[in-house]
Amino acid sequence: MNKDNLTTSWGAPVGDNQNSMTAGSRGPTLIQDLHLLEKLAHFNRERVPERVVHAKGAGAHGYFEVTNDVTKYTKAKFLSEVGKRTPLFTRFSTVAGENGSADTVRDPRGFAVKFYTEEGNYDLVGNNTPVFFIRDAIKFPDFIHTQKRDPKTNLKNPTAVWDFWSLSPESLHQVTILMSDRGIPATYRHMNGYGSHTFKWVNAQGEAVWVKYHFKTEQGIKNLSTDVAAKFAGENPDYHTEELFNAIEKEDFPAWKVYVQVMPFEDANTYRYDPFDVTKVWSHKDYPLIEVGRMVLDRNPENYFAEVEQATFSPGAFVPGIEASPDKMLQGRLFAYADAHRYRVGVNHNHLPINRPLSAVHTNHRDGQMRFDSNGGGSINYEPNSFNGPSETPENKQTAFELSGFADSVSYDENDHYSQAGNLYRLLNEDERTRLVQNIVDAMKPVLKEEIKLKQIQHFYKADNEYGTRIAEGLGLAVHQEV
Repeated sequence: MNKDNLTTSWGAPVGDNQNSMTAGSRGPTLIQDLHLLEKLAHFNRERVPERVVHAKGAGAHGYFEVTNDVTKYTKAKFLSEVGKRTPLFTRFSTVAGENGSADTVRDPRGFAVKFYTEEGNYDLVGNNTPVFFIRDAIKFPDFIHTQKRDPKTNLKNPTAVWDFWSLSPESLHQVTILMSDRGIPATYRHMNGYGSHTFKWVNAQGEAVWVKYHFKTEQGIKNLSTDVAAKFAGENPDYHTEELFNAIEKEDFPAWKVYVQVMPFEDANTYRYDPFDVTKVWSHKDYPLIEVGRMVLDRNPENYFAEVEQATFSPGAFVPGIEASPDKMLQGRLFAYADAHRYRVGVNHNHLPINRPLSAVHTNHRDGQMRFDSNGGGSINYEPNSFNGPSETPENKQTAFELSGFADSVSYDENDHYSQAGNLYRLLNEDERTRLVQNIVDAMKPVLKEEIKLKQIQHFYKADNEYGTRIAEGLGLAVHQEV
């Protein structure tokens, strides 16, 4: 087999890749050694800034196949007929850890899917949990600061974590999930995925409904105990990444059945929980799961950096028939995610092969770093224009919905932070409750201020008397009075 010649990035052959050019055997090194300068300069730039959250992850290619007719709910073309297949790319990740952190930590898992549809890319950027810790994006930077490293010690800070949660009671539902058995999935293949937010589906007649997405693993739910997870973290911190890659290599292709809950548009005004509050779920009795399709992952990336690290997902990447809801957390993410990619990967990140739509792209965007296509050539870059340039399509306008109230900084009207967390606790069997309580007790013991522990115990107690009492007993504290 003939070898390829080593070249510079501009295609010139390299004569010596073992020795730099120097003035004699002792040097100094000559600045005219352009191959050396290029190697070092490129090496210094081989790492794009890691994601602020979801830094550690794994991904795979696959497809989505429609298995049920949902055209009465949405006009999205990739959902238009049973049997239709759409290629996709999925990235799984931990949330708080850095790029080199262990896969098996107790943490939510990111569950992001990019559908390469004929109408453009549709990104569904969720987690393996149906709810989240907060419900307003203005709190997100503060929350993530508590999950990251302390600015003084550069260590994880349990006091900051529980201080924030104790002062943000809306977090209780997600905290309960996180500290339960599902806080550490056995693998990426053995966990469910959720869109978490509420979204709007619109059909061809312009009729709208509200939906929530559920990806149910066909492999079954499996989790790791705290002890086993810690063992894996020490012995193989890339366990989940390796397991997913090897399963696909062996053609043991993971799959998820995809469902939605559908809420009639007007029900949003009368439902007992605010349907746009991402800290709440909708009862399956009220809004049963409706099958949509099946996701299968059947191909590993050829290059991790090009496909997994440079993949960019945004909850604002919609296609006709799928729109945003007034969910305050989602509204903030519509901006924040795309803006993070403009910073991290570059303003032209959607031109990279892993992010490039399969459909034609006609925008008036020009220039910017790493614009590596024809940059629009000499075509018109404004609209409206008189030269038959790309123009808007009024039929794809987003549907209108009524707004009311004063422009103000306001919270959600509904502040029941306890009933769903309590219901979840009562659904657990005794062994599951015991592990949940022990996980919380162990996590709270390092908290430095007793006042923080007492505040948090009150939240558990309000969700369920037994729940709060058992945690208080585990910490050697009482719950007899409000803090």
